[in-house]
Formats: sequence, C-alpha cells, structure tokens
Amino acid sequence: MQGFLVRWGISALALWVASAVVPGMEIHGVGNFLLAALLLGFVNAVVRPIVVLLTLPLTIVTLGLFLVVVNAIMLQIVAWLLDPLRFSGFGAALLAAIVVSLVSWLTSWMIGPTGRVEMLVIEQRGVSR
Repeated sequence: MQGFLVRWGISALALWVASAVVPGMEIHGVGNFLLAALLLGFVNAVVRPIVVLLTLPLTIVTLGLFLVVVNAIMLQIVAWLLDPLRFSGFGAALLAAIVVSLVSWLTSWMIGPTGRVEMLVIEQRGVSR
C-alpha cells in the first residue's frame, strides 16, 4: 500500500512540474493533481497496453520514439476525462508527456518497489592507501 501511495504522489508531482514548465497545460489545485495522477495510472494500466500493442509496428520503426506520442495520447485521454486538466494542443500534451516521464523516472529511480527511498552503498574492503 505504501508503494502505491508513493507512486501516486510521484505522478501528482510529475504533473505539477509539467504544469509549471509546459506552456499550454492548465490544471490547478492539489485535489485535481491527485485525481489526474490517479486517472493517469488507471489509463496507463488499462488503455495504454492496447494502444502500445496496436502501434507496435510504428514503435519498432521509430526505435521506440513513438511511445512518447502514446504517452501524450494517454494524457489527452485523462484531460478528456477530467475537465480541470486542459491542453492547448497536441504539442503541449507531447511536451507534458516528456516532462512527466522524466520527472517520474528521476523520482522513481530513488524509490524502490516497496515505496521506500533506497540507497546503494559500496564498501571498499582491503584497499590500501
């Protein structure tokens, strides 16, 4: 449960960063960020696998870069479901998808599957100076 809550918070944080950075993306209020993050998780779990499967040939041809477009489409679906989230156009959704992906990746890099901050400690044994 803790892992779910942490990842939900990471998604909300990523959406907040995207709304601050991306011109043309509009969403306000903590509750709206949390609801948008929850809807984005649901859309990514249910709709995204189908879209990825259907666009697999195009994804292979573009060496995976088309997945950014798929992520933008997922954000557009969330905006369609949640009225307070708006994009001025597909370009704004594309840029927001890149920002959300980067922020989520950077923050998730520090968080393990249990929802706790994990650190890698390297010990040096037997090193003479």
